[in-house]
Amino acid sequence: MTDKKVWFITGAGRGMGVDIAKAALAAGNAVVATGRNQDAVAEAVGRADDLLAVRLDVTSPSDAEAAVQAAVDRFGRIDVLVNNAANNNAGFFEELTPKQMESQLSTTLVGPMNVTRAVLPVMRRQRSGHVITISSSAGLTTGYEFGTAYAASKFGIEGWMASLRLEVAPFGIHTTIVNPGFFRTELLTPESTHFAEAAIDDYAERRAAQIDWWTAQNGRQSGDPAKLAQALVAIAGEEPPRRRFLAGADAIATAEQKVAELQADIDFNRERFVSLDV
Repeated sequence: MTDKKVWFITGAGRGMGVDIAKAALAAGNAVVATGRNQDAVAEAVGRADDLLAVRLDVTSPSDAEAAVQAAVDRFGRIDVLVNNAANNNAGFFEELTPKQMESQLSTTLVGPMNVTRAVLPVMRRQRSGHVITISSSAGLTTGYEFGTAYAASKFGIEGWMASLRLEVAPFGIHTTIVNPGFFRTELLTPESTHFAEAAIDDYAERRAAQIDWWTAQNGRQSGDPAKLAQALVAIAGEEPPRRRFLAGADAIATAEQKVAELQADIDFNRERFVSLDV
């Protein structure tokens, strides 16, 4: 009997995806590392006998199907899927173009759906598997300005994954939502973060302050992505795996604030809420 698993990781050409791929390999697993640029993925992760670098644009269902088939052709199965690929269109909602909103949702919400839809038939046949999807503390937050697009995609992840868990559990497939706080990844670099294209005078002063703040945070985030990668390897070895993993003290603080505000709403409006029944 072996603990070796086959990992399928999206967004493994840069940032946290590289750390996850390296951690999974170091733990003795086989890894299918995917990204838009196959050569960049191979260079970033490095050489390994149990590594397969595959091109994958998560916004393309056909890419997802081809990448999954390549993984099965090489390793015969997929045990752990890590939906990690993401982008960030930051800005006030009115200043974000419809194209930017579409880019956010197609990459960060629909993208993981495309890949998971391609992987699930493999896991169903196995009657086993583990889908780990990287959400964010933005998926739990009580709201933050300048983050409408990103938060919308992550809130979507939350509802989709929570419901998917119930649908696939009878097939022996587990799901885990990961909510990282501020981790020192490449999400805030110019390659991954794009600011709103439109400019409305009423937002000008606040927009300038927000851009200055977010730009200054790049490289100063408190979270260590290598430690988070190690934590994901540990989670994948749990039996059964946990449903949610709050990563970072700031993520815990966000979750606690959300719980407190929901409880306050319930306490304040309980009588009115229950009086609405037929």
